[in-house]
Amino acid sequence: MKKERFCSDAVREPADGMWSNCLRVDDLIMISGMTARGRDGETLVGDTAYAQARTVFQKIKDLVEAAGAAMDDIVKMTIFVTDMRDNAEVWKARREFFTGDFPACSLVEVSALAKPGILLEIEAVAVAGCSAD
Repeated sequence: MKKERFCSDAVREPADGMWSNCLRVDDLIMISGMTARGRDGETLVGDTAYAQARTVFQKIKDLVEAAGAAMDDIVKMTIFVTDMRDNAEVWKARREFFTGDFPACSLVEVSALAKPGILLEIEAVAVAGCSAD
């Protein structure tokens, strides 16, 4: 088995020695927790849970596709929110990125995330090719 790191021009990479946004081992793809930070690493994209969720799902899509898979190959997501009442907005955004069987999912409320204003963080696990007919 070989571990490979994948990047997307649309998703800012962390500083060296921090973490990898996307790793693939065989058909297993792991996506680190993504937030709605912009390419500069500071600016937040969106001030609602819906807007931030759309930004995060787009980042996940960009990374999964860079690793040679598709959104429907995602089998598990963990979503961290700072307010559980935002779940309907997150689900609304999620429906715009997935078809067929939705991934298994955990929704966890946390007291805070990395920066004030970040309302949610999402990590994902995909199995490349599992959604293919």
